[in-house]
Amino acid sequence: MTQKTKGISEDWVVVITGFLLIGAVLAGFSFPSPGFKWDHFSEITGNILSRENLFRVLVQAGLVGAAGTFAAFLTGKKPLRFLAGFGVLFALSVLAQILAGNTVVQEYNLETVIFGLAIGLLINNVLGVPEWLKESLQSELFVKIGLVLLGTSIIFSEILRAGMLGLVQALVVVISVWYFAFWLCKRTGIDREMSMMISSAVSICGVSAAIATSGAIKGDSKKLSYVISMVLITAVPMMIFMPYMANWMGLSQAVTGAWLGGSIDTTGAVVASGSMVGEEALEISTIIKFSQNVLLGLAAFAISIYWSVSQAQQTAEKPTLKLIWDRFPKFVIGFVAASLLFSFALPGEKVAEVKSVIKSIQGVWFALAFVSIGLETNFKELFAHSNKKPLFVFLGAQAFNIVITLVMALLLFR
Repeated sequence: MTQKTKGISEDWVVVITGFLLIGAVLAGFSFPSPGFKWDHFSEITGNILSRENLFRVLVQAGLVGAAGTFAAFLTGKKPLRFLAGFGVLFALSVLAQILAGNTVVQEYNLETVIFGLAIGLLINNVLGVPEWLKESLQSELFVKIGLVLLGTSIIFSEILRAGMLGLVQALVVVISVWYFAFWLCKRTGIDREMSMMISSAVSICGVSAAIATSGAIKGDSKKLSYVISMVLITAVPMMIFMPYMANWMGLSQAVTGAWLGGSIDTTGAVVASGSMVGEEALEISTIIKFSQNVLLGLAAFAISIYWSVSQAQQTAEKPTLKLIWDRFPKFVIGFVAASLLFSFALPGEKVAEVKSVIKSIQGVWFALAFVSIGLETNFKELFAHSNKKPLFVFLGAQAFNIVITLVMALLLFR
């Protein structure tokens, strides 16, 4: 449930905090971006644990901790209790980023969120979580702040780069795959929360879409973790085998790129897979994926309205505009506003200048969120027997995605 204190809801606090961070970056405030990439173990001690990089980590911890404490205070939590465990939580999030920074790990597109989740699950299910640390586990708050920052990377002008063919494919694939996945979930008896997250993840842009949808519908964090796990696990074999399948079928680079960009769920896997084929395939696959990513903002807004109306209908309340507004997740407004700001209001040079800094801060919030989710989750609950049905549905929807995207790529790019 959204918390309220002094008339400020948690969603509005998220918007305020997110835009304070964005404003600080745009104003030139120095936000250090630590480096976590490494190939050999010697690079961990030589680069990641160097005095200069550790200083960046500590400064980032202080800035993010201050923002988190400010947000916690506005939502009615006690700042000192939040700070008590924040240092440990941040250290675990740094560990997740280090593990994800390995070059071999990055080739398989295993993202920071999955390592954050795994670390939290391991600690919770083996050692247990002390009470003083539980006060800092604000997974929903962290996720929503990260989502507001994520809006800055959803640039609407990328649609123009894709051209009409890329836009047509993105629209047809996203809409058809989303409805097919939702229909399949309904037919197999999967609850609506999980259905919405699966449908968005498999049709739009994987992890980001699942997180945005979960935030929009106030979804269960355990279900979100399961969906993200499915996305990342299926992306790896698709990234590796689809280029070989395209070669076996004799597809051109243009068709192959459109197929990869429209069906593989994560941007990193799309880039890696397109690179295996050639420059033209890489360019087209990236453009197609950008087009789908841009649709995330529109999808989140539409899902929020649909969910608000349907929740009102379920409680037999008349879905008036006021009721829809009361139930509407306000952080979506911050997400879309950030996207519009960076798409149309700011000059391209400024966007390019601050993009990497904001992405680094966004990554910290998501890492904190998924370490928190892991620390709050029982491993048996995450992969319980009853959870196998969503996996089968996800795989079925992904198979449909692969086929419909191939058909559209052949029609539009051959």
